[in-house]
Amino acid sequence: MRILTWNVNSIRLRLEQLRRLNALWSPDVLCLQETKVDDPLFPKEALAALGFTHQAIWGMKSYNGVAIAAKLPLTDVQTKAWCGRQDCRHLMAQINGIQLHCLYVPAGGDIPDPALNEKFAHKLAFLDEIALWFAGLDAARPMAVLGDFNVAPLPTDVWSHKQMLKVVSHTPVEVARLDAFQASLGWVDAVRHFIPPEEQLYSWWSYRAADWAASNRGRRLDHIWVTKSLLPRLRQALVLRDTRSWQPPSDHVPVMVEIA
Repeated sequence: MRILTWNVNSIRLRLEQLRRLNALWSPDVLCLQETKVDDPLFPKEALAALGFTHQAIWGMKSYNGVAIAAKLPLTDVQTKAWCGRQDCRHLMAQINGIQLHCLYVPAGGDIPDPALNEKFAHKLAFLDEIALWFAGLDAARPMAVLGDFNVAPLPTDVWSHKQMLKVVSHTPVEVARLDAFQASLGWVDAVRHFIPPEEQLYSWWSYRAADWAASNRGRRLDHIWVTKSLLPRLRQALVLRDTRSWQPPSDHVPVMVEIA
């Protein structure tokens, strides 16, 4: 079963790219973030035409939004709201015995100081809350949490560790929060399970770069984690870097794992 996560930065702008992804990689499950559309306007028929006939959506106009679209039945669909906000960031569903959590962590704004930046304070509180909640679940259960976590934890997850230490997404306080989240259930980073942590790896490149590939100032913000019971079933992990050049581009690229 191929499971793909992608921050699409507007689902309706990426339909042609989803068709290309489907033709090239044949994913069985799509976990999408930043769909940016109310549920009644979500392109259900377009995804169903690609074979994704089972859909769970939780969206809002022009902002946030998460969706799971699958070629296999989805059951036990639920949503979770964090920090007292119904802002469409966490959707879960059961598929083939695996509980999937499609997650979109707040970006956190530009100033890495919770006293000066409410968005950054919200991001830290969000990570604290989800870590505490996941710690109460059964770690033996087959689960995957995936999506745009908006944190690049490793020095090799950013183009320059030294220059990024004071930039939101790679600050020590964010990395510590993400580490606590990962420790909550002993999550395994499925991508780094295959791609060594010593290797530079990114899934996001800013729109601001005139030539994103030439400057290559990327960050690995998109993650797929699994509980340890799924570790023996992992077959491969891919970051589909070339899709960053597909037009019109999202600033994120898809990340995919294959589970036996």
